[in-house]
Amino acid sequence: MPSPFVYGKLAVVEDFTDREMERKLLTDNFLSLTNTILISPRRWGKSSLVNNLVLQLRQQYKDYFFVTFDCFDCRSEEEFYRQYSSAILVQTHSKTEALVAAATKYLSKFAPMLSVSDPAGAYDLSFGLNISDQHIDKGDILDLPQTLATEKNKKVVVCIDEFQTIGNFDESLAFQRKLRSHWQNHKDVAYCIYGSKRNMMINIFANADYPFYKFGDLIFMNKIDKVHWVDYIKTRFEATGKSISEQTAGYIAERCENHPYYVQQLSQLSWFRTQNECTETIVDTAFDSLMAQLELLFLLITDALTSTQMGFLRALCNGETKFTSKAVLEKYRLGSSANVKNIKRVLENKELIDILPSYINIQDPIYKAWLKRRWRID
Repeated sequence: MPSPFVYGKLAVVEDFTDREMERKLLTDNFLSLTNTILISPRRWGKSSLVNNLVLQLRQQYKDYFFVTFDCFDCRSEEEFYRQYSSAILVQTHSKTEALVAAATKYLSKFAPMLSVSDPAGAYDLSFGLNISDQHIDKGDILDLPQTLATEKNKKVVVCIDEFQTIGNFDESLAFQRKLRSHWQNHKDVAYCIYGSKRNMMINIFANADYPFYKFGDLIFMNKIDKVHWVDYIKTRFEATGKSISEQTAGYIAERCENHPYYVQQLSQLSWFRTQNECTETIVDTAFDSLMAQLELLFLLITDALTSTQMGFLRALCNGETKFTSKAVLEKYRLGSSANVKNIKRVLENKELIDILPSYINIQDPIYKAWLKRRWRID
């Protein structure tokens, strides 16, 4: 019997839970053509949220084009242009002939070479654009959503995943300035931008020195509340003829600190071990298995840390909050108070900790549990 829990890939339809507030905010922004930047730590379900919403809105609003584009594999400005234009044309044209004609019409000066196949009802369009010529203005590609909106009398919403990748391009700031100079003039287009590198995304969109500062509505995703996880976990167990109490379902969420990816994973491991009814003992066994599965990764992460960085993580695991106090500096050998600031910056850049307004937390709850067990911290 297939597992009723999904992790490591996009959750769709029945695999998706809650996020009603974020769905409402995004829907309002999309329909009002408000640019949106969606930010959260890794594996909190940003991509699943946007893709589920796009699937729904495509059915409801035929006067809008909804385009999704993942630029994870873009390693240069030229590759961005190719994949970006391909995504826009493929998702705004339903027939092969229209698709080829559109590519020729809108991208003619880039000498498009297209390979189109449709083996299973889904278009596969390969672009070979001549965009290496520095004398050719790439603005036509960046303006493509607005051009289509104007000619087809529709609104366009472009959702871009892994946007932080552009930060690694050669002359990245110049490229960001170019993007903003075009996108900010699009009256019939909205952009939803998100990515898996939270700190890089914050730097791009919340740093006054960067071109995309105040480009749109910043939405910081929160974790899914325990109450929603309880309902979801119980429903998924019952759908497969197994049972789990509200208390035990809540225990799964608590052990993972409501982390979406890990709640799904621990639920699956617990489900695998359940014959009839899942118990907390089964959950504990599954949790130990999960830690063992990830131990090599955790060892590699830990071995790459300095003694002061390890001391800071240990202080976090012990529940310390006054990291610059004399007692904490001495107990965990953190050096000076100035050094603590540097430690936090490095650990945040490594995406090992989240620095939030009211507290600092180790980002990966399983890694935190592994550290606490290693250090025998209750």
